[in-house]
Amino acid sequence: MPKKKFTYKQSGVDITTTNNLVKYISNLSNKTKIKGSKVKSFRNIGGFGSLFDLSQYKIKNPVLVSSTDGVGTKLELANTMNKYQTIGIDLVAMCVNDLVVQGAKPLFFLDYIAIGKVIPSKYKDILKGIAKGCEIAKCYLAGGETAEMPGVYTKEGFDLAGFSVGVVDKNKILSGQKIKKGDVIISIPSSGVHSNGFSLVRKILKEKKITYNKNKKIYNTLMTPTKIYVQEINKLIEKNLINGCCNITGGGLIENIPRVLPNQVTAKIDLNKIKILNIFKWISKNGVADYEMLRTFNCGVGFVLFAKKENVTKISKIFSSKFKPYIIGEVVNKSSSKIEFMGNANF
Repeated sequence: MPKKKFTYKQSGVDITTTNNLVKYISNLSNKTKIKGSKVKSFRNIGGFGSLFDLSQYKIKNPVLVSSTDGVGTKLELANTMNKYQTIGIDLVAMCVNDLVVQGAKPLFFLDYIAIGKVIPSKYKDILKGIAKGCEIAKCYLAGGETAEMPGVYTKEGFDLAGFSVGVVDKNKILSGQKIKKGDVIISIPSSGVHSNGFSLVRKILKEKKITYNKNKKIYNTLMTPTKIYVQEINKLIEKNLINGCCNITGGGLIENIPRVLPNQVTAKIDLNKIKILNIFKWISKNGVADYEMLRTFNCGVGFVLFAKKENVTKISKIFSSKFKPYIIGEVVNKSSSKIEFMGNANF
């Protein structure tokens, strides 16, 4: 009988390397601890599942809200630039920004990293970004999973997925039903492209032969991490200053705004009022039509609020000068469409 000689490591999976990083992950997780994240006599990192003590929040009618997402092909830019420090922030943002739309406070976050080969320096940069995103969102990095998958991914190739859970009192859920005629529509600026539309962006870069070596400024701008709106939106909810809100993610302004509107109203948006960021002007000038821009990218509008006009000043005080809110439209009686545009976007 032949001597057995095959090992998992020979197949391309090095369990030892991953196991040696558990302590590093634990240290990052500890920095994100919040109320409820510590359960007596149990350690989340390294366990089969993560525990969270919801009872510490003393919510009378708690409802859990969940969200999962990834960062799409923005990962390919990270590989091209060999820059992984901020991609984890994007991963957290794409999940927690959706949670707050329902009025939820994010509680914990888990990541899934599928990678061709675990390279410790690259892996640590990704995780540091995830932990940083959790710190900004004030949620706990409860754990995750790393899958080393040679043959499915190249040595440089990888994918990220995130999963987050938040909580909201049943009586305080933002369903959008409070949005009514006369409410103003408020834009909260984005930090950039965020993490949507990168397959189109990458096509432009390829067709126009715009390489990282030739134009580092464009690449660095594209890699700007997604703004996390959690703390500001949660404050607005606590102060009862908004009737509804919307995260401008995949589908841009055209697809996302109608998702939160009740049947009896329409969102009327004045495109002239939108403060288009320069990166979107650059994308537009490189061959993307206005309608395609509006249904693919946030175009500078990262988050949308619906509120009474008299609350605008109070709302504005919650945000830093970089992300000052401004009115881009109003809610009107229902028309043939859930969203109407007037004017022209200044691409």
